[in-house]
Amino acid sequence: MVTPTPVKPTYTFSAGTAGFFAFLHIGALFAFMPSLFSWSAVAVMLVLYWMTASLGICLGFHRYLTHKGLEIPQWLAYFLVFCGTLACENGPLKWVGHHRMHHAGSDTEKDPHSARKGFWWAHLTWMLYRHSELDDPKKLASYSGDISGDPVYQFFDRHFIAIQVALGLALLAIGGISFVVWGIFVRIVVVYHATWLVNSAAHYFGYKTFALENDLSTNCWWVGLIAWGEGWHNNHHAFPQSARHGLRPWEIDLTWASICVLRALGLAKNIKVVQLEKVLEAGSAKASFRGQMVRKAA
Repeated sequence: MVTPTPVKPTYTFSAGTAGFFAFLHIGALFAFMPSLFSWSAVAVMLVLYWMTASLGICLGFHRYLTHKGLEIPQWLAYFLVFCGTLACENGPLKWVGHHRMHHAGSDTEKDPHSARKGFWWAHLTWMLYRHSELDDPKKLASYSGDISGDPVYQFFDRHFIAIQVALGLALLAIGGISFVVWGIFVRIVVVYHATWLVNSAAHYFGYKTFALENDLSTNCWWVGLIAWGEGWHNNHHAFPQSARHGLRPWEIDLTWASICVLRALGLAKNIKVVQLEKVLEAGSAKASFRGQMVRKAA
């Protein structure tokens, strides 16, 4: 009996994705034109940055939809996932599929953006190529089966570009071209790189609270600030379901602050968090940490 030769996965360059990223970055450069600057446009960018990056990607796509770190009402879930869709990082189904793949094989060949392939691969380059296996629709669907049947999420997944265009037209009507440049182009580019730094810098710079096998994730304070708490990546990889990523007092986690507000309002319950315990090594003054998942009921 002849053993079939395994088919080696292939990478296909995506000119469309490269062109789209170039278009957004070139559009953001128009912000340097004095005629397109206004403090109101900057304010629009900052508010949308918070809504789409922190509420949308970090809370909606990541801590809620991907890892089920808390329970929230369905209407709020749809709103947060809508905000995440406005980040223009693909729709929720593909985003969740890729991120769950990342955790299933972190920094291995099964990781879509393994940091072992280099900083820039993890940061950006992986998205410029279509992987014959990891980008296969059936493969992605197998990682997002628990949410893929929701018609609202399906709509967001199919139409995330059209939704962005609709927002752009609304901003144009409200504040003119400066609102579009700052509220769409600058904001998307900032959100992109904040998210991408979690995949790249938070696997190269910083410290490790937890020793994880074959895992390069780190806790990087400046990524934590830029990415609304997502930079405490080593903590997150150790306890993916934890709704809180910054586990120590100095690990600022602004998305966790939003979750605390939702909890105070009665809109979040069964919140999963990590309870840290310091462990002293025998015969040494050196301490390590271990954690235990607990639930905080609303």
